[in-house]
Order: sequence, then C-alpha cells, then structure tokens
Amino acid sequence: MKYRDFVDLTYRPSENDVVCDFFVETYDEEITKMAGGVAAESSIGTWTELATMKAYMKKLQAVVFDISGNSVRIAYPIELFELGNMPNMLSSVAGNVFGLKDLKNLRLNDVRIPEEIVTSFKGPKYGITGIRKLVDVYHRPLIGTIIKPKLGLNPKDHAEVAFNAWVGGCDIVKDDENLSSQKFSQFDDRVVKTLDYRDRAEEQTGEKKIYIPNVTSETNEMVKRAQFVVDQGGEYVMIDILSCGFSALQTLRDQDLNMVLHAHRAGHAAFTKNPKHGIAMRVIAKLSRIVGVDQLHVGAAVGKMSETREEVLMSCEALKGKMSKLRRVMPVASGGLHPALVPSLIDIFGIDFVIQAGGGIHGHKDGTVAGAKAMRQAVDATVEHIELEEYATTHSELQIALETWRSDS
Repeated sequence: MKYRDFVDLTYRPSENDVVCDFFVETYDEEITKMAGGVAAESSIGTWTELATMKAYMKKLQAVVFDISGNSVRIAYPIELFELGNMPNMLSSVAGNVFGLKDLKNLRLNDVRIPEEIVTSFKGPKYGITGIRKLVDVYHRPLIGTIIKPKLGLNPKDHAEVAFNAWVGGCDIVKDDENLSSQKFSQFDDRVVKTLDYRDRAEEQTGEKKIYIPNVTSETNEMVKRAQFVVDQGGEYVMIDILSCGFSALQTLRDQDLNMVLHAHRAGHAAFTKNPKHGIAMRVIAKLSRIVGVDQLHVGAAVGKMSETREEVLMSCEALKGKMSKLRRVMPVASGGLHPALVPSLIDIFGIDFVIQAGGGIHGHKDGTVAGAKAMRQAVDATVEHIELEEYATTHSELQIALETWRSDS
C-alpha cells in the first residue's frame, strides 16, 4: 500500500475511532501524500510495498478523511490500541511520524478518544467536586503557593515558609517541580515537619490547609513516598507527569490511595510551545485526565508563561468538558502570578481553579504572610465585584502588592 492509499476523503469516522487533528507541513512533497504517510506510518503502512501484507489487515488501517490547508484529520480504528495502555496510544499516533524527513512540521492539535478506551482507565478519583469537599471552599478559586526559593531550604525553614503562607490565607502550599529528596531536604523529614506546621496552621486559622509534596521519582519509590504521605496524614501529592511518564502516573493512580493527584507539567513546552510542531497542551490535558489526575497546570494567559488565552481555555475545556463519565479536573493557573492579576485570572477561568503563585506571594515587601493576605484580599475583592484599588484602600497588604506589581498586570 502506498501513502495515498491511506487517504479517503469520503470516509466518515465511527464513534469507536480514535480521531486525531494534525497540522501537517511538508518541504516539497504534496500534502495529500504526506498526510497519508502519517496515517500509514502510525498504523499498518510503511515507506514501501510489503510482501507480508494480508487482506484481513485492511480494516486496521488509519484513514485521512479530511484535509483543509495544513489541517489534517485522521481516524484510527480502535482495534489498533490496547485498552488501558496510554504509552501504546502515544507511540502510535504521536510516535515515529514526527521524524519523517519529508515533513517540515507536524503537530498533534487534538484527539478524540472513544468511550471504550476512556473507561479502560480509572480517571480522576476526586476531581473538582471532591477537591471542593476536601478543602471546604466552594465560592472562590483556591489559593495556592509554591515554596520559594524552589530549592535550597532545609526542612524546618521550608515548613515555616509554608506555615506563613497558610496563616496569611493560602489554602494550598506545594513543593516545586525539582524538589525531590536532595541532601539539603530529605523527603521524609520535609513531609513530617511541613505536615506538623499544617496542623498548627489549621488550629490557628480554623481553615482546612493542604500540603502537596512532590513524590516524583523512580516509580516504585514514588509509590512508596505517596504511601508515606498518606501514613503521615497527608491528602495530596504532586507528580511531574511528563518527566515521569504516563506509565508511572497510571501506576500511582492505580494504587487507589485516598490522595488527590496534583499534576505538574514540567517540560511541557518542549512539546507544546511551537504552534507548528509537537503536541498541543489540550492533548496532554485530555490524556492526563483519562489516566487520572485531579489537578493540572495549564498556564494562565497572563504572567510569565507563553500560552494565549485561547490555548488556556482549550486546556480548561479538555479538563472540564464532558468526557464519558470522568470527573472534571481542577485547572491550576501558574507562572508569574501576583494579586494584581486576579481579576484577569477569574475572567479567564471562572472560580473553579487554583491560583498558584510563588514569587507573587513570597516576593511581597512585607514577607510571605503579607503576600498571602494580599492574594486572599484580591480574590475576595474580585468575587465580591469590588475594584482592587478600592479594596486596597482598607487593606494595606493588597495596596503594597498593587504598588509593587501593577505595572506587570
């Protein structure tokens, strides 16, 4: 079979087909041929005729069914995929095809996955509803921070920074993506000390407080660390899903621990940033939701990260839109956030999301407690439809934050 044999513009996908939307750009080859090449090389074809091809395999071929400029849609029969195996799916639709030399660029922009595959995974254990119930906050975004500096603090100082953020008004404090169990901050010691300070913060404030330790490691060690967090009374863990991989994520989810899974997307821009090549964030969001994360970073459209508002909204839709019977996942906004950006964030996300600010809290001129207060004040003002400048006249922490960062909003 030749590449063009994988193109049939009269074909209409069935509900059981996996459907992928690609951006395809060639050097000199005609796009129809190379669109067929993507379908062929990711199903039953290759660059030349095969003596081993059998008639019964015809039903397994992927089909290019729509070409509109550089936009190409391909349908893959469900029989090509092993249920409950996300690496198999990615190796198929997002595998060797990216390396075809006649393709200048190839980007997987979206994927539709049939219910039979979706339901072969556990999906989110908590999702937005479960998280709201756990934290007992229902009518505003959750307020989170990352310990800063992200590396270097010893466990006691780490725990004290967390305590200050909690008493200032944060709901959530988490490790950053590259804090693991280094010599300066051994995992077990850090978790024990920080959860102890969490308990103190809850007693002092009367509010539920969350600590999210980063358990990212070799898979068996990661499961061991997650169990340790549970045993110490923790309720959340974080995993760097792309550096660990979907297999490790699935292994952790399949432990079925009473534990919210917070997904960090460290490294995502290697796939997502080039608008013509790689994999779109909304695809990563969909696959992460299917495997079973409860929260996922999606950028912010404001702050220091590069995503557009449209990209962020597409990722949010992937996390919160209807997908079989999966629970809705809580988006996490992060990257250069501070109190002056809160109205824009709520305009983009609504209230069902986490505001995850690091420098925008710990960089406050009066310290972490004041930074957390300023963020909480900005959220309270915005959900009450009060202008930040007006609210700041009676809230000094917010006033200082606006003076510091307003030019960056």
